Amino acid sequence: MNVKYRRHRTTSRVLLASALSALLLAGTACSSKADSDDAASGSDGVKAGPGVTDTTIKLGALTDLTGPYATLGKSIVQAQQMWADEVNAKGGICDRKVEIVVEDHGYDVQKAVTAYADISSDVVALPQVIGSPVVAALIDDIERDSMLTFPQAWAASLLGKQSVQVLGTTYDVDMIAAVDFLTRTKGLKKGDSVGHVYFEGDYGSNALEGSTWAAEKAGLKIVDQKIKATDTDLSAQVSALRKAGVKAILISAGPAQTASLAGVAASRGLQVPIVSSAPGYAPQLMQTPAAKAVEAMVSIVSAAPAVSSNLPGVKAMVAAYEKKYPKSPVDSGVLSGYNAAKLIGSDLENACESGSLAREDVVKAHRAQTKADTGLGTPQNFSDVDSPASSSTYVLKPDAKAVGGVVNLEDAHEAPGVQEYLSSKGA
Repeated sequence: MNVKYRRHRTTSRVLLASALSALLLAGTACSSKADSDDAASGSDGVKAGPGVTDTTIKLGALTDLTGPYATLGKSIVQAQQMWADEVNAKGGICDRKVEIVVEDHGYDVQKAVTAYADISSDVVALPQVIGSPVVAALIDDIERDSMLTFPQAWAASLLGKQSVQVLGTTYDVDMIAAVDFLTRTKGLKKGDSVGHVYFEGDYGSNALEGSTWAAEKAGLKIVDQKIKATDTDLSAQVSALRKAGVKAILISAGPAQTASLAGVAASRGLQVPIVSSAPGYAPQLMQTPAAKAVEAMVSIVSAAPAVSSNLPGVKAMVAAYEKKYPKSPVDSGVLSGYNAAKLIGSDLENACESGSLAREDVVKAHRAQTKADTGLGTPQNFSDVDSPASSSTYVLKPDAKAVGGVVNLEDAHEAPGVQEYLSSKGA
């Protein structure tokens, strides 16, 4: 395998990295961007830069293999390695083999800062960074380094940077689709209350922004319940929402929180529809005591289709993944990771054709794509740094018998009001 795992430094190294951050920001003349500007061409005449030699292209992954999104992280890492192996078997990219350097930050921002310092001079791009807080902490360094980065996070706060690309929709757009779904299919009407349970931080606050805007347009009232990532028993939140008389619940958290919400709500007679943001569901929920409640009550809004989709590209990816990793579940992380890898591969191919694999030229190649289509979902437009790459959302439904534990309930569509909302945000 071409994945290279690196062990983190000690806590003292973390503190040292933090102490030096101001110097790193000030020392832009020594940045890797400057290094890439001065990079010499390779033997084939293609301009190189950090992470690129005559024989190798190194990509980086700042992932979570030991924290709250460890299952997701493992799926993404394996899917991207599968892509790299497929590419290398066909001769690589620009006649260079692809290597992925993986760092596990465990969803710890300080560890992620150290991890970025460890690999930033050795890779050309980051097709995986898990966590909105992580990306937020690194975003200035990423932009300074012209490091094309695909977060596995979808907060609108990550928009507006040349080098950072949120793939698909953002959390607020998905929650507008969720409110539309509830009003169209679950009988919600003006005056009804809808609960929204959400993680503190960019993920939850961005999702709440979308739900609040859509609820106001629909004449609904949002009853919000903010929680921490460490909160796994939502009994108190269910009690508060039941007392408020909510007719439905939105949740923007993790799988453990979705399971608790559905399980506790069902046991206490709060039989209302629940719509989750995509990171709030994993197929492993179908093996928990809450499985029956999750399957009966939960729907998911997502920029990506279900892995059980009949799209030819998705079916081919699933078959290849099941063959390569027969003991691993096929979940949304597989699709998300593979899609991101294919997109970065396309960017690198286009940059090579233009004669330069320097970081800033990879970013330029990426931003030139206005209808990128990997066959794994909807086409995406990367030319506007201030707008989501897509405004179309799928609605999915848990299904214990389906591949990935989920099926498509509604195909990708743009919910009414999305363009008005984006215009109001200046997108």
